[in-house]
Amino acid sequence: MGRRRPDTPTLEEVAARAGVGRGTVSRVVNNAAGVKESTRRAVREAIAELGYVPNLAARSLAGRRADAVALAMTERDWRLFGEPFFAETVHSVGDALAETGVQLLLTLIRTDDERKRFVEYARGGRVDGVLLVSVRADDPLPDMLAEARLPTVLLGRRSAAERVAYVDADNTGGARDAVAHLLGRGRTAIAAITGPLDMYVAQCRLNGYREALERAGLDGGPSWTAEGDFTEASGRRAMAELLARHPDVDAVLAASDTTAAGALTALREAGRRVPEDVAVIGFDDFPLARDTVPQLTTVRQPMAEMGRAMVRLLLAETDDHRTAPRHVVLPTELVIRESA
Repeated sequence: MGRRRPDTPTLEEVAARAGVGRGTVSRVVNNAAGVKESTRRAVREAIAELGYVPNLAARSLAGRRADAVALAMTERDWRLFGEPFFAETVHSVGDALAETGVQLLLTLIRTDDERKRFVEYARGGRVDGVLLVSVRADDPLPDMLAEARLPTVLLGRRSAAERVAYVDADNTGGARDAVAHLLGRGRTAIAAITGPLDMYVAQCRLNGYREALERAGLDGGPSWTAEGDFTEASGRRAMAELLARHPDVDAVLAASDTTAAGALTALREAGRRVPEDVAVIGFDDFPLARDTVPQLTTVRQPMAEMGRAMVRLLLAETDDHRTAPRHVVLPTELVIRESA
């Protein structure tokens, strides 16, 4: 053990010596889960070197942790929870949390009453933080959680000015790359099936589509786009609308793989061959993309990395409430298969 200093060392001094946050020291002192063994050793060494003696009353307060986080799905239409995006999100976050020993609680929220009940539940100490998924532009839940001082991380964001911590993919760049690929293959009559335009993710993918066409001097006006809701049924309907408006369409960018699958069905019903007559690109690169006929060219979101980043940001916030919200945007990748 290190020699005790004449003055009493503080928790902050231990944190500085170990190179970690104050909250991490508290978690080690209270033997809480979610701290890497190497970090735990560094903190214990700093405690020994400084001769730090925990204040038992403060230790009791600091130890009030649930060692659980909530993954809250905020989609209004409960049917959409059957879409691959939600399963992939739960899988990626669950895998990331498995390394920490922190429990994952899944909750579904769609009404104002459910929002209020959830905030009361969360602020009651039952969870240490909240991961939010599928948040629309007008959703007040992130702000409600911030006002309740509950650590929160969003998957995606409500707008370009989002203040709450979030992890997102480069949706604009991904869509831009997809359209550039279509242009490079000689396609000039390129349509888009969007996601719901009250979601920032859908707006970004539409912006990327339009930016790429504008650079090429081509039309990406309203008649070349049809709004969907990320479902297969909406992709089928939107593709039929686009064919009616523009029989000469030779390519389409869909806002999700599921939407693209619906577009493939509509094209098949219209007697159009893919990719010979119409090329199709999806977005996400979920397993569905390899099961369609033909297999989908798509923009891959790094879901596993996004899950890890969400968990990392949330645990950092629960360790130290003074940490400013952080924003992480991860790159996408175009995966070329048979449909384009």
